Amino acid sequence: MSAHTIIGSVGAIVGVAAAAAGIGAVTSGASANAAPACGVLQPGASAVAQRAIGAACGQIGVWYSWAGGHGRTPGHYDGHDPDSRQDGQRKGFDCSGLVRWAYYRATGGDILNGVANDQFHTSHAVARFSPRQGSGPLLPGDLMFWGAGHIHHVAIYLGRGQMVEAYESGTHIRTAPVRLGGDYAGAVRVNGSGGGNPAPPRPGGGGKSWVETFAPATGYAGPSTADAQGTLNKGRNYVYCKVAGARVSRGGQFNHWWLRTDLDRVNPGKNGHGAYVSAFSLSRWGNDEAKDVDGRVIPDC
Repeated sequence: MSAHTIIGSVGAIVGVAAAAAGIGAVTSGASANAAPACGVLQPGASAVAQRAIGAACGQIGVWYSWAGGHGRTPGHYDGHDPDSRQDGQRKGFDCSGLVRWAYYRATGGDILNGVANDQFHTSHAVARFSPRQGSGPLLPGDLMFWGAGHIHHVAIYLGRGQMVEAYESGTHIRTAPVRLGGDYAGAVRVNGSGGGNPAPPRPGGGGKSWVETFAPATGYAGPSTADAQGTLNKGRNYVYCKVAGARVSRGGQFNHWWLRTDLDRVNPGKNGHGAYVSAFSLSRWGNDEAKDVDGRVIPDC
């Protein structure tokens, strides 16, 4: 039930064709003995919550993939679970990746960035429910969390004691009865207004800036062209900050700024979190510039 996820570019999320943003139940060939249909199973949910459920339920049967989450992206081995060794070849979501992607589809804003622990502490919470309260006060679309001290798993409540979740490596996105025992940590109802681009947490604080890359960009372990970690997709992406590093040049163009970000595709055995991409890959701006889409200088790390 690892909650780790790379959330890379919103451009990658937007580009996914597989999401359902409809309202109401999403059925999956129900029979008397089948699992409950995935959808909104009781009244009271906001329109945003209903859309988020529709998006998540549209992924039933997709692989769990540790560190996946850009809309059916490959993950990678989590370092300890044998079932996770295949996650680099499985396009899917992990638990927080599914939740984050579903609410992005529902709101048009990246309001639940980060891993499950970050989502539990989100500033977008409008109501919180303790473990003692059980599922009684919950509405469809509320987020349920598990973890003692550090949150490691999240699911979306559907109503009538059911939830949708990306559970663990080797399984597929599924519906399941809610689990209120063990290390169940409570639930959160998020602001359904949508929109906005809240800053994801990073070491040392700070926010993020939205940039445009004119082509897929290789990400490296540090601000140089050594030790490639993976690739950042072409299009709109977020970056955390900039640092000075090795000069990258081609023809008469050059840039010595490097942008810290999370990659969309990770090379086997590498880590796409907090990798560095050359600002040479940015659209619009000139030599030795590192600016966001609105022309603001990206802050230093």
